[in-house]
Amino acid sequence: MRLIKISILALILFSCSKSDDSNSNCNFLLNVGVNAVINLNLPQYNPLNFISNPVYIPNQGNGGIIVTNTGTGYVAYDAADPNHSQNTCSVLSISGLEGVCGCADENTYSLFTGQPLGNPNLRCGLKSYRVELSGNNLIVTN
Repeated sequence: MRLIKISILALILFSCSKSDDSNSNCNFLLNVGVNAVINLNLPQYNPLNFISNPVYIPNQGNGGIIVTNTGTGYVAYDAADPNHSQNTCSVLSISGLEGVCGCADENTYSLFTGQPLGNPNLRCGLKSYRVELSGNNLIVTN
């Protein structure tokens, strides 16, 4: 019985990995504090009252944040490309329901899921933030 317990314990210990290889290249973005209150009654945020209208909000996160109404709730992602070191071209621009990097490779991401589109070599999805609806305000935090 003791041998079985030791075998199970050894199996558990040796099956755990010390590093998450899937995120080894996802270290371009800093863990910057985000605390944004978005009043949906203000004209600049009115598009968020409708499904599929992303809005860019500067001065939050690494490169601003992009908030989208998905129809089942709101999502918010950092507008900095997680597959680039930070520079002037790595901030995403909104193109329909996609975020497009301004650098030469034009990395593209879904603003619904945060996942990369088109390029299977991209290992990092967009950095997401928590979104809460409180009355007419969206509260975006990390």
